[in-house]
Amino acid sequence: MNAAIPFREPAIAFREDLKLAGLLGLLGALATVALFPYLLLIMPEAFARLSIPLSIVIPIQAAQAGLLLTLLSFCGLRMGHRVGLGAPWLRSRLTGRTCARQPWISALLLGMSAGLLILALDPLFAPYMPAAIRPQAPTVASASALAGFLASFYGAIAEELQLRLFVMTLLAWLLVRFAPGWSTPLRFWLAIILAAALFGAGHLPAAAQIWPLDAVVLARTLVLNGVGGLVFGWYFWKHGLESAMLAHFGTDLVLHVFAPLVMA
Repeated sequence: MNAAIPFREPAIAFREDLKLAGLLGLLGALATVALFPYLLLIMPEAFARLSIPLSIVIPIQAAQAGLLLTLLSFCGLRMGHRVGLGAPWLRSRLTGRTCARQPWISALLLGMSAGLLILALDPLFAPYMPAAIRPQAPTVASASALAGFLASFYGAIAEELQLRLFVMTLLAWLLVRFAPGWSTPLRFWLAIILAAALFGAGHLPAAAQIWPLDAVVLARTLVLNGVGGLVFGWYFWKHGLESAMLAHFGTDLVLHVFAPLVMA
């Protein structure tokens, strides 16, 4: 996936990128809809204060997310030609061209392994965590697992479009442009690590709803989410966006589906 492609692509590549970005944006919009049961479960008081019916809020949010993710996907796909990053399997489905065999099973299993590692690391932070400022309300395990399953599509699709297809590709593109003397593995690993750090930082607002943001909460959020971010970034580099999405889905299945059922 990391073989550079000439920066100036023909018009046909532009049209392919536009179609593929539209498809990815649509998937992101659907994933946004699927996220709402989880949001209703973890912060019901926020939705109770809404003056607009959910039947209106959900389509508006989905449309906004779809438009934003379409734009980010298009930018990521365009930059990806220069650094050899993209969505090879989906592109092959749209164009009819052949694609290298994708490691679907290994991506899912390694993603699930990352989820188990995150669960194993979490107790290391527990003794030092501050008291919760807004304890989470108890939920029925089956309801939590179902909502977590639906939310896993948002993580696997929307978050990967933002953090891997756009952010990591942008970082790799900048490093190719401004650090041409660096080795390819160094550039990509730096892009992977930075994108993983930003992925962790993106979860800080959610953590701040539960705990005060002290050093331990900051470290926990960055480390635990960074574990997944490194795995997803590596798969994106080596095999493409689809494998990164599947790895992310596997991690979220462990954290948001299996864990609620087992720990109930």
